[in-house]
Amino acid sequence: MTILSASLLALFVWWFSTGIILMSVKYADRRGAGAGLNTVILGLPMLILGLWGFWISLSDTSTTGACIAFLAALGIWGWIELAFLTGVITGPNTYPLPPKTPEWERFIRAWGTLAYHEMLLVATLIALFMIGWDAPNTFGVWTFAVLFFARISAKLNLFFGVPRINVDFLPSALIHLATYFRIRAMNWLFPFSVSALTFATACWLERIHGATNDGQIIGFTLLTAITALALLEHWVMVLPIPDEKLWRWMLPAPKQSTPKTTPLEHQGGHHGL
Repeated sequence: MTILSASLLALFVWWFSTGIILMSVKYADRRGAGAGLNTVILGLPMLILGLWGFWISLSDTSTTGACIAFLAALGIWGWIELAFLTGVITGPNTYPLPPKTPEWERFIRAWGTLAYHEMLLVATLIALFMIGWDAPNTFGVWTFAVLFFARISAKLNLFFGVPRINVDFLPSALIHLATYFRIRAMNWLFPFSVSALTFATACWLERIHGATNDGQIIGFTLLTAITALALLEHWVMVLPIPDEKLWRWMLPAPKQSTPKTTPLEHQGGHHGL
């Protein structure tokens, strides 16, 4: 495997897995109550394969081991995101934000909408680090860590406010989340977020040049690609990039009767997931 093919692999898996999850969530949303839980249960093989792949890759320093570790981390991450987007694992607060809520209360309420999901992500990250930190192959650990910190950064930026937010992909179980987003020209966190992701991408690139075997070259290439994609997802919050078009063609057509719109609908831009 070459650096180019590894980069294309990361790009394809990012695009395809995102589309499959969004499609599964949308179809579950159309089927009504109970469909979300059934979808999450049907997705358990993805989690099991991810955990198994993570485990068997720990001692494999080849290019195959690097790819398995990368895909395994994405499988674990994907199942947790599926559980969140279907509304199965979210948080105790399932209500829209009341008008004129103080900022400190807005943050607490926003945390309540995600609490169980965030705690599961933190527990999974800690478990993966404890299991794989001293292993010969740590690419699975670092892949999950990149996804974790990039997602935390994205959620905070949506909370503090960015110019472009699109809630079209939010399922009905999570439509209340749109009331916690804020549209504004810029927030103080965004420059730090993109700087940190840019620095991380540069660090992974530097590691490619310092790699001692093919497995490390491919592993660091995959980390570079997924970090760069996380950086791109941040930039589409502020730039007029219609990223939703990458997946809209995969999703079922909306029903004739459209749900009540939220204040952020039809603003365009980042899908806010």
